[in-house]
Amino acid sequence: MTIGAGLAQFARSKPYEAAIVCDGAAVSWSELEASVAAYAADLDARTPAGCGVALLLPNSAHLLALFLAAARTGREAQVLDPHWPPALRDSVIAALKPGALYFEPALAWSPAPRAVDVDTRAPLPRRPPAANAAAEPDPETSFYVGFTSGSTGEPKGYRRHHRSWTESFRADGQEFCLTDKDVVLAPGAMTHSLFLYAAIHALQIGATLVMCRTFRPDAALEQGRARRASALYAAPTQLRMLADAGGPPAPHVRWVLSSGAKWFVNAETDLRRLFPNARFAEFYGASELSFVTVRKADEACPPESVGRPFPGVRITIRDDAGRALPCGEIGRIFVESPFLFTDYALGGASLTRHGDALCVGDLGWMDENGFLTLAGRENRMIVTSGKNVYPEEVERAFAAHPAVRAAAVFGAPDPQRGERLVALLSLDAQIPVTRAQLSRHARTLLPLPLVPRVLATPTRWRWTASGKTDFAALKRDWDEGDWELLP
Repeated sequence: MTIGAGLAQFARSKPYEAAIVCDGAAVSWSELEASVAAYAADLDARTPAGCGVALLLPNSAHLLALFLAAARTGREAQVLDPHWPPALRDSVIAALKPGALYFEPALAWSPAPRAVDVDTRAPLPRRPPAANAAAEPDPETSFYVGFTSGSTGEPKGYRRHHRSWTESFRADGQEFCLTDKDVVLAPGAMTHSLFLYAAIHALQIGATLVMCRTFRPDAALEQGRARRASALYAAPTQLRMLADAGGPPAPHVRWVLSSGAKWFVNAETDLRRLFPNARFAEFYGASELSFVTVRKADEACPPESVGRPFPGVRITIRDDAGRALPCGEIGRIFVESPFLFTDYALGGASLTRHGDALCVGDLGWMDENGFLTLAGRENRMIVTSGKNVYPEEVERAFAAHPAVRAAAVFGAPDPQRGERLVALLSLDAQIPVTRAQLSRHARTLLPLPLVPRVLATPTRWRWTASGKTDFAALKRDWDEGDWELLP
């Protein structure tokens, strides 16, 4: 099957049931099918077959209808972030050269050629479905260009074909058994592939999707309770915000699914109180790889591991020469699966391949039970006093302290060591803590050479749009002196 292939069936079998609920406003399956048909006709009239279509729109039913229309007609939906700085946005559009650009007038932006304004607060356009359904596109056709979060630099545009997601949906079904009876709450920005994936997966299987134009934890929880959401997708920072928002329990949630980074252990008690009947799972993956491993909280998984291979995924650990390494040895993580991306539409670099397996620069090791543990990323490794240090290990140690919400570790020039370790920390204002206390905590989890002597707090913590720590921005803040040493 291809993306959106089942919409017509759901429009016939349950025409008046809710397909999408956005900020309380519902769109039925028949309305969604009619709007996808209308936008498909508009795309056919405006653009040649097979071209790219840029979508510069906020979260809305219009965004999803246009995305599905592009997929249905064999076009490629290029999902741009409305919050990008103007210079970045314009350079991406110029490089992609889309056949059409659909944008929200409220962005107050001077549109490019072939731009089409879309009022995402207006009713969806509608068109009766064609009497003879058009042929589905080839499953190997590109349907989506997404963009990396840019946590360590400029975002890269990665391209996917239909099969990479439909196969992922199939594996997802084995793990979590979501059906057309489920209600999926995906409150984050659809420019983040986790939430777009969750939304399209829900619509692909006939589940009701609940989304928000803008993420607000209290409003997201209220919508989830009102619609009796059974599955929640959230980035780790959003889980923390949901836990802080609190409120009455949401007993209908049976799965809480997270991806993008390790979720906050310090928030676990509040989350379990908020979702008393839920199972918790987190994914490790990458934009180019999709899901690689899954870690379920109720499975016997080592504490620091990111879990076992996702169904259909084969992982090998190799050295710089491409030789397979035994269990327990750190090396490059190579992933082989049906979910891999096609290529880069914008930016990117040559990735390391070994046959059909791909490495995006992550390092780690497998244990004898098949669980993967990450050491870090090659491009973040720090060499201090001749020792290779993976900053992720140090960040995890600090993040285990109740007062630490997030950590970012860098190497700063040092005439004796080559580099010295520096830790920027985001602290919980409700939990007073000193530098000495944090250092003692770190020494209980790390060898002494891995404990940074410099602990500081930036003026403000930097997050990417997908809820990850923005290491590149924090490093610039450090270089510019925009921080204070902890007392």
